Amino acid sequence: MKLIHKYSKFIPYLYFIVVIVYWFTDVNRNSGVTAYPILLFGIPFLWQLLKPSKKLNFSLGITFVCISSYLILAYLSDLLNIVNLTITTKQFIVYGGLFVAANFGMALWMIRNSMRRSF
Repeated sequence: MKLIHKYSKFIPYLYFIVVIVYWFTDVNRNSGVTAYPILLFGIPFLWQLLKPSKKLNFSLGITFVCISSYLILAYLSDLLNIVNLTITTKQFIVYGGLFVAANFGMALWMIRNSMRRSF
């Protein structure tokens, strides 16, 4: 149990690193060299794994809560305007909803970790 508690604080960072790597590989297949700047988005998360900083952790959490809130609003507006639901549309809605919910949850987890360390 102590091992799980010890490494659970790294889960949000690993999640966002995996999302960035997936995004990079998807864009790299289609666009080639133009995908490499995407890897720059992973630097703050790698930095948090190597040398944790309370301020960077809190700012990453707040930033991704704001982005995730915007994604939730965009997802809901897209969900409500769809008239013709095909199978691929339904799959997109499910996967998009899981992605948006996971982003929001991981961002809140980062904020919780930074608040826990500061007190």
